[in-house]
Amino acid sequence: MDKLNNWGEIAKEYAEKFIDYLPTLLGALALLLIGLWVIKIIVGYLRKVFEKKDYDPTLEKFTLSAASWGLKILLFVLVITQLGVESASLVAAIGAAGLAIGLALQGSLANLAGGVLIIVLKPFKVGDWIEAQGVSGSVAEISLFYTKINTFGNQRAVVPNGQLSNDNIINYSFNGTRRENLSFGISYDDDIKKAKEVLMQLVKEQDGILEDPAPQVLVAELADSSVNFSVRYFAPNDVFWDIHWKMIEEGKIRLEEAGMTIPYPQRDVYMYDQTKMSGTQLKADKS
Repeated sequence: MDKLNNWGEIAKEYAEKFIDYLPTLLGALALLLIGLWVIKIIVGYLRKVFEKKDYDPTLEKFTLSAASWGLKILLFVLVITQLGVESASLVAAIGAAGLAIGLALQGSLANLAGGVLIIVLKPFKVGDWIEAQGVSGSVAEISLFYTKINTFGNQRAVVPNGQLSNDNIINYSFNGTRRENLSFGISYDDDIKKAKEVLMQLVKEQDGILEDPAPQVLVAELADSSVNFSVRYFAPNDVFWDIHWKMIEEGKIRLEEAGMTIPYPQRDVYMYDQTKMSGTQLKADKS
């Protein structure tokens, strides 16, 4: 009976404490729900501001994500304080936890810093065609920690921002146009001037090729088996590859129609009969 009485007293004591603490708990819960609702409104308002001002999509995603997480962390601190945890103790605990997490997640923090640098310095943006870290493709998304790239083969490459921000980056889309440098070869017996005219005429027929800077057809090399031409021109990024494939195909066809020979490396091999050579050499020695 004594044990039952003790358990009853303990239960009664905890029930009284729970009842006394219930308003604080309900207040913290209400603060949490209201805080999440307010954060949702603030983030939604910021999103509308970005849409009206037509900001960079990458900057928009980064800012909204940072604002959301920052406000949620602040709300967490307020809720914990509402539950009765001293703010000084909470700050100390958060600082210690932050230090431990920072040491454990050095790589992730480096990626976060790299993401901030990419957002601020803007070496590329979503939609640009870049080459870095052995990957070439179109930038699909820039997040806080990773950059997602769609490759030419329709594959998705995920590159850590820390490595990307410290690597050499080639941005093919930055200037809006690209220069092509195609190579065509003809035989040494063919007419060089005629070949240049044929190739230049082909260049002029392409609608997307820019007139300024002016296209060029140059004799680039006197190779072992051919005279090699360099066809150089500038074209907008959106039609660059279409013109590239057409120029290669049509270039060969036009040169052949003009009577040019498309050379290939060849080697003349002379065969000698070693038996006859030995007999001839023997007669020469006897005489």
